[in-house]
Amino acid sequence: MKQSRLDNISRIAFIAAIAFIAFIAGGVASVAKVYPYSHFRDAYRGGTALYQKLTSYTDPYSTDLWAPERTDAQGVTVHEAQRAHAGWTLYTSGDAPRATLIDMDGRVAHVWERRFSDIWDETAAVRRPVPDAQTYFRKARVLPNGDLVAIIIGVGDTPYGYGMVRLDRDSKLLWKNLDHFHHDFDIDDSGRIYGLTHDFRRHPIEEADQFEPPVLDDYLTILSPDGRTQKRISLLDALNRSPFRRLLWRIHYYSMEDPLHTNGVDYLDADAARSLARTIPAAREGQVLLSFRELAGGSIALLDPEKEEIVWASHGPWLAQHDPDILPNGNILIFDNRGHFGAGGRSRVLEVNPATGGIVWSYTGSEEKILDSAIRSAQEPLPNGNVLITESNGGRLLEVTRDGSIVWEFINPVRKQRTDEKFERIPVLSWAQRIDPASLTPEFRADYLTIGIKTTEETRNEH
Repeated sequence: MKQSRLDNISRIAFIAAIAFIAFIAGGVASVAKVYPYSHFRDAYRGGTALYQKLTSYTDPYSTDLWAPERTDAQGVTVHEAQRAHAGWTLYTSGDAPRATLIDMDGRVAHVWERRFSDIWDETAAVRRPVPDAQTYFRKARVLPNGDLVAIIIGVGDTPYGYGMVRLDRDSKLLWKNLDHFHHDFDIDDSGRIYGLTHDFRRHPIEEADQFEPPVLDDYLTILSPDGRTQKRISLLDALNRSPFRRLLWRIHYYSMEDPLHTNGVDYLDADAARSLARTIPAAREGQVLLSFRELAGGSIALLDPEKEEIVWASHGPWLAQHDPDILPNGNILIFDNRGHFGAGGRSRVLEVNPATGGIVWSYTGSEEKILDSAIRSAQEPLPNGNVLITESNGGRLLEVTRDGSIVWEFINPVRKQRTDEKFERIPVLSWAQRIDPASLTPEFRADYLTIGIKTTEETRNEH
């Protein structure tokens, strides 16, 4: 009996000694970053990410898709018909994978919606998607016949890009590409789609050993009009082999695992290329304008997809920006999420001369109506010179004139209240576009829109 007890004590002591040695060896390997350091690191990262996914995002209203409401107003709150640019507004909201088309009075004309659980299959890049309540359309574009192209995002997952779909006017699925599409896309005149995808990169970046794999790499992914992948270009590689590679040295420590965070892609057609060439001589038709949120605090760049090269890049007076748009004069309109330091919130919309970096125009909100959105948001230059702004965190769309007047405003009418909070939460508005009714086919307008089409003159006469 005594010998058996001694054997058990010896066995326990032996196991404890082995565990202690393994612990010390693991600590030494981690400090010295020698084998098997990378296995320990990746296991820790993976376990932490899985734990957060399973525990931190069980309540969709606690995610960044929802924010405390700033006002109890809903729908259209401002409409100056004489100064606003009349049309239809398509927007996406964080409460569902849905796109909504409204008129200038906020009346719903049409809705497209499709749950990711109905789309997912074994070919999807994401293996274990988050619940549908944590998915939404990041961006959507309506085509003339009423079809909708949209990107689906899963909040609380990494990678969070869940795919791209094309729906018909009844929200039936026409095609899907379940690569990790995220943030933005553009469509050229032939129907090809230029989108952003991302995935973990597990091999080192040449001459950039400050990045420890795995890191998220972004790709420009080009699709045929029917959704088939035609080309995929690593943006880390394209930047790293360009004259602008030193921008990779100006990435903050907290962004090392997602060093680019590309959030914008605009295809340069002939008109856009001519306009941009006024300020950036390197601009050519067929290139794409990219926005990198984390690169040097926020950079924009031109990529030549044929050469797979970055041909121009710059950072400017903005911080963590989104959605650069090319103006006819060669300047760039951009949503500066965190670069405003005065009254009116941390955000602003800028018109910048990319040749000089100088600010030509800005809209910063006011103390009464702040402009504040730490992430997401967009803007669109309108034909009458006004700017349609998507302020995501406020759940608000606003059309402003060049003198800073708000001539149209829409506030997301959806609200939810968490059980542990008294105040209401509002879902973010992710993206919006003003649409000319004449760009939609007569069949779609007549058979599928729930309210009648009005011309600009008819709208003005009503007011």
